[in-house]
Amino acid sequence: MLLIYTRKLTPRISYIFKHICLRILGIDVSFTSVIEEFISYGGPKISYGKKPLGNELFFQSYGLLEQQGLEAIDVTVKKWNDTYGFFSVSPSSGLPFDIFSSSFYMITRYEEFLPHVKDEMGRFMASESLAYKEGFLQQPIVDIWTYLFKDKLLSVFPEMKFPKKQLTVHTVIESAQPYAYKQKGFFRTVVGYINSLFRGEFRKIVARTQAIVGYKRDPLDTFKWIVNIANKSNFDLTIFFLLGNSLSFNESMNTHRQKFKLLIKYVADYQEVGLIFSYNSLRNYEMLKSEKRRMQEITNRSLVSSMNSEFLVNLPDIYRHLVELQITRDFTMVFRNTNGFRAGTCTPFLFYDLDYEVKTPLIIYPSALSTSAFQQKYASDIEKTVLNTIDTVAKVNGTFTMIFSNKDFSSTESNKVWRRIYSERLQEYVQ
Repeated sequence: MLLIYTRKLTPRISYIFKHICLRILGIDVSFTSVIEEFISYGGPKISYGKKPLGNELFFQSYGLLEQQGLEAIDVTVKKWNDTYGFFSVSPSSGLPFDIFSSSFYMITRYEEFLPHVKDEMGRFMASESLAYKEGFLQQPIVDIWTYLFKDKLLSVFPEMKFPKKQLTVHTVIESAQPYAYKQKGFFRTVVGYINSLFRGEFRKIVARTQAIVGYKRDPLDTFKWIVNIANKSNFDLTIFFLLGNSLSFNESMNTHRQKFKLLIKYVADYQEVGLIFSYNSLRNYEMLKSEKRRMQEITNRSLVSSMNSEFLVNLPDIYRHLVELQITRDFTMVFRNTNGFRAGTCTPFLFYDLDYEVKTPLIIYPSALSTSAFQQKYASDIEKTVLNTIDTVAKVNGTFTMIFSNKDFSSTESNKVWRRIYSERLQEYVQ
């Protein structure tokens, strides 16, 4: 166990040290504000504050973890070996930057609580983030800092033992539109035929007819293939379905139909099923509650995992609603149109409410990549980006989470790369 001395134990200090030491490194920590207890302790120990007590391993505090509330912070980022750092401290500190304040700033999404420019959907944009502006969005920088901290601990306390960790892969399937043609209802189907006729899309007319009459499988109904691959693999899989209204008329469907419910039941028999909260429900607690109840009635299980439509994370309101709804895991911590580590980490973390200064039970699963954010045109470039990101996460023994769509696995030439990554390349990392 690592003993940490701090003059005053704040909720912020407790939260970030437990995340870094326990959740990432896997070691227990204890805190003390009693100097005599710290001095008499015979095991590995560090102090965290403004000044060292003596000759102990000391990490200087920048001050963020002793504060309460929010205020605009002038952050100066500097190059640090192969990574970056901010919140510089004096040479007496064990590391040149206060990685605990920096990590707290990143994973609490401090910058998203402050006033910022939003896109047309109300989302926090990647271009507004410190990581994007300073060039470290592609690094799980909190985990990298943590392993620099581990190296420092081992240099002073070589007897310390750390549990062996390895890469974890968690794939996420976002299926807001499970079918292209089936289960649309009479009105939407007629409108679809009329639109295709006016546009001269006769192949779509044929494909729609074949899917509706059951002659061919609906092109977006890729769930049996997805589940079969996952059942043979060692990676985790969660498939999310939308029960509320879609923002697009063409993508919307009647989710009350029995065949749609049977699809969800089929998937739930083999893999975890999660809920996509509809865009219109994200500011309405009663709608969220209703959609959760519907999903639980379909699966006959408590709802554990959710994600938000259009990847909208409106801090802190939506996460407070999820806590109240007793949702355990959220998978929306990703940028809609830009790949990278939005929270600066590849390790799931507990949501910390900065307004109330309290740690919540909601676990945020940050995703490194989403297929919707890829701009590359060539399959080789896409595959290279995915594999490089997995290698980056593997170096810190983190969790690689990637968001696919059921649409990515339809039998088209452009989707071959996604089918290969999901069915072959990911397997190489989880044998």
